[in-house]
Amino acid sequence: MPLLSPTRGFLVEYALALPPLVLAFDFNPQTLTRNRSVTLTLGSTPATRGGYDFALPTETARVAQGVAVEPESFDLEILLDATDRLNEGEPIATEFGIQPELDTLRSMVEPKTQGPGGLQVLASLGLGGQRAFQRAQCASVLLWVWGRHILPVFLKSIEVTESAHLPNLVPYRATLKLGLQVIEGNNPFYEAEKLQQFIGSGLNTGRTAGAAIGGLF
Repeated sequence: MPLLSPTRGFLVEYALALPPLVLAFDFNPQTLTRNRSVTLTLGSTPATRGGYDFALPTETARVAQGVAVEPESFDLEILLDATDRLNEGEPIATEFGIQPELDTLRSMVEPKTQGPGGLQVLASLGLGGQRAFQRAQCASVLLWVWGRHILPVFLKSIEVTESAHLPNLVPYRATLKLGLQVIEGNNPFYEAEKLQQFIGSGLNTGRTAGAAIGGLF
C-alpha cells in the first residue's frame, strides 16, 4: 500500500516582488495553534460592572461597546528537512541544504520598499530614496495556504532551531516556529474565509440546535 503524500502548507507573498517569495513545506495540522482574544476597555463603559442592563437579544449590542476584538493569530511549528533531496542527489540541496528556504523566510519578514510599477524589493537593497525615511518601507502581505484555508497574514515572528548541518556548515534540517497575524477586512481572501465560517456554523447549528435548546429549559 503506497504511503499517503504529506499535507503541504504554503506561504506566498502577495505582491509584485523581486524575487517572488514562495515557501512550501510538509505540515502536520496538529502543530497549529489558533488564537483570538477580546480586550475589555476599563472605565465607565457598557462592558464594565454597572454597565447597561439588557433583557432581550436585541439589547446586547450596546453592552459590548466596551469590548475590542483582536485579530486572529496563528502559532505553528514546521520542519524543513532536505534529507530526501540529499539522498536523491539534488544539486541545490547538496550545496545549500535548506538555506534557500531560510533565506526566503528572512526575506518575508524584512521590510520592503516599492519601486516603479509597484515592484517590491528588500528595503536594505536601497531601491527608492537614499535615506531610510525616504524609502516608504512596508511589511510583506503573505497568503497562508493550508487545506481549504487561504488567509492574508503578516509574518510576526520566526524562531529557527537548526539541528543538522552539511560539511560546509549550511543546515539541512531545522525546526521553525512561526507567528502569523490574519489581515482582517474587505479583501477577497478574508471574506471567503468568513463565508466558510458562516457555512460551517450553520452546519453545526443544524446538528446541535435541538440539544442546545433542550439544555436551556
